[in-house]
Amino acid sequence: MVRQKFAYVVALSGCLFVLAPKLPARGQASTAQSPSHPKLVVLLLVDQLRVDYLTEYGGSFTAGLRRVMSEGAWFKKGAYPYLNTVTCAGHSTIGTGTFPYQHGMILNSWLDHASGTSTYCTDDPSAKDISYSGLAPAATGDSARQLLRPAIGEQIHERGGRSVALSLKPRSAIPIFGHKGDAVTWFDERGGWSTSTAFAREPVPFLKQFIDANPVTADYDKVWERALDPSAYRYEDAGKGEGRPSGWASVFPHPLGTPGAQPDRVFYSRWQRSPFSDEYLARMAMAAVDALNLGRGETTDFLGVSFSALDVVGHAFGPRSHEVQDLLIRLDRTIGHLLDHLDKTVGAGNYVVGFSSDHGVADIPDQTGRGGRQSGQQAADALMKVLVPALGRGDHVLAVAYTDIYLSAAADERLDRDGRLRAAAMNALAGLPAIERVFRAEDLEGDNARSSSDRLRRAAALSFHKDRSGDLIIVPKEDWLLAASVTTHGTQHDYDQRVPVIIFGASVKPGEYEAEATPADIVPTLAAVAGVRIAKTDGRVLNEAIGAPTETSKGSR
Repeated sequence: MVRQKFAYVVALSGCLFVLAPKLPARGQASTAQSPSHPKLVVLLLVDQLRVDYLTEYGGSFTAGLRRVMSEGAWFKKGAYPYLNTVTCAGHSTIGTGTFPYQHGMILNSWLDHASGTSTYCTDDPSAKDISYSGLAPAATGDSARQLLRPAIGEQIHERGGRSVALSLKPRSAIPIFGHKGDAVTWFDERGGWSTSTAFAREPVPFLKQFIDANPVTADYDKVWERALDPSAYRYEDAGKGEGRPSGWASVFPHPLGTPGAQPDRVFYSRWQRSPFSDEYLARMAMAAVDALNLGRGETTDFLGVSFSALDVVGHAFGPRSHEVQDLLIRLDRTIGHLLDHLDKTVGAGNYVVGFSSDHGVADIPDQTGRGGRQSGQQAADALMKVLVPALGRGDHVLAVAYTDIYLSAAADERLDRDGRLRAAAMNALAGLPAIERVFRAEDLEGDNARSSSDRLRRAAALSFHKDRSGDLIIVPKEDWLLAASVTTHGTQHDYDQRVPVIIFGASVKPGEYEAEATPADIVPTLAAVAGVRIAKTDGRVLNEAIGAPTETSKGSR
């Protein structure tokens, strides 16, 4: 997998069925004998799932998403409390129950202070990726080496359970899986499924069998059409500012292949941003349940699935697009099939699910007329205008990774001792149209910063890790994107922080809950339901959803 090295900017964009299922007979499923604790812990995550998608587009859901919403314990105020709402940080927070200041996955990529080069959050030079399709390994492999806290998958594995995690992205699968387990896989952008030597010596047999029997290239001739009549979708099909990813038009239909051609990178790019990739992941998850007998042994097992297509679709087409709406409609059916399979094989009373997302996404500024876009280069240029007169010519700004600005040692030292220059530098950044606040690293260290009554300082501090974060942290204004993409995420605003926090399944009392909650609460709650001891977390057990009714509940539905 090719990693983008730093120049000035690290982009945040993610690289990333079947007919509607017949819903299971709930009464029949619920009569199955339930053990004292469920034997399967499941994380179902949807990359870039803004919480308002469930309410705004939920009228078209009839299967899995509808079931989770109506039969789960939904914490309606669920939100990340930190600044850097990106994929690696979100999955690591969910997987470990801790925030970035602890787990260390502050961004998808950051500047390594020692080497002065970019490091992707799952990079591991000592590991080699293992391709299920026979592709040559990339120069740098993937592992959980940089994840500083234990994930739920590895903790269940250490206690004798089986653990599996699947996604299109290594930065989605690995942080919920952890440092070791039975099977973790992701999709190599060159066109094949991969794991790495950090997790296995060779391709895992059941996954190899499934992948060989179900080649992605079988989808080459498929065309992504809307599942419903166009009148069922809100807004317009070709909204202002929508992109044209991988040669697609901004309107349906979207063909995956090119007539007369063979599968290539364009096809694999299109496949990843289509509902067919979600369907494939769900079928792979079902194969894992069957092959490893997940949830049917004496110990508790773990299954993690992170669906990535919504993220790559959302970045390209935006949250009001027909593409986002249709992908959700189809994902509803896909998740419905997966839950039906768990009911049939594991038993409805024998598994518990945490359902959430790593982040939301901003509206496209071209469509709202609010905010705009500001590049990392603009931030670097503003700083250089102040630093060069004081320090002379040189590389004083080493990198800008969205909110994090990395300075040379000389520039950082000069700002430490020169209050006037420090104020000028921070004012130069604060004067840019996209910037609401600027913090120095020392403003964000320690418990006082992480518990500050200043919401912006607290959010930035919860994302801050002294060995990985920048020397200056910029906080964007609402509706401003710190990137040139169609749209993106990664801020402290509600559209990025607010995601579903839902617990579903065994021992869960359905209802809408008004108590404050974060995605870091999901793993400790699942562990409590399953009777699994885990490491200390920042999250709390959502007792109101699994114990006696409390005043925070609006009641069961």
